[in-house]
Amino acid sequence: MEAIVLSKNNNLKIPELKKHLTDLDQKDLIKIITDLFKMNNEVKDFLNVKFLGDKVIKELFERANDEIENEFFPINGFGKMRLAKAKKAISEYKKLTGDTVGTLDLMLCYVENGTAFTNTYGDIDERFYASMESVYEKVVKACEKDESLFLKFQARLYSIVEETDGIGWGFHDHLSHVYYSISWLEKNR
Repeated sequence: MEAIVLSKNNNLKIPELKKHLTDLDQKDLIKIITDLFKMNNEVKDFLNVKFLGDKVIKELFERANDEIENEFFPINGFGKMRLAKAKKAISEYKKLTGDTVGTLDLMLCYVENGTAFTNTYGDIDERFYASMESVYEKVVKACEKDESLFLKFQARLYSIVEETDGIGWGFHDHLSHVYYSISWLEKNR
């Protein structure tokens, strides 16, 4: 076996990794993959999605949804409202599954929970509202590109706008503007 060439930060780069993997026989590749499976939950989730499909995707969706809800409304105690942790649940789901509809659904769940949180506990801060607006805008942009997505999420998008009425920091005004800018609204009236 050749000496391993490391990059400046002492890590293999993808081309180097591919070369080494190409040199291995099937038995060695299987061992490496099973060792990764045992060591790393993200690899385990990825391989489960790859080989078991929809059932695992549904479980990952539920897990991400629960993580988001738990940041705002945990079963016990008060929400910690760690926005980064909730958004990480969304990005991990997207990365593992590639499920666009499920990812958008989780993004709406994030905004819905954030809206419910501020309606329950009062005004938060500008950073909070900026995060909610940003995620809402991403969902609207995806819906703008695909009418079937818009039709699937229209009621929830509108409900969020309704639920934000009276919330400060220009939150309601911004979401209203974003919602009413959707071109499909005219077509589906």
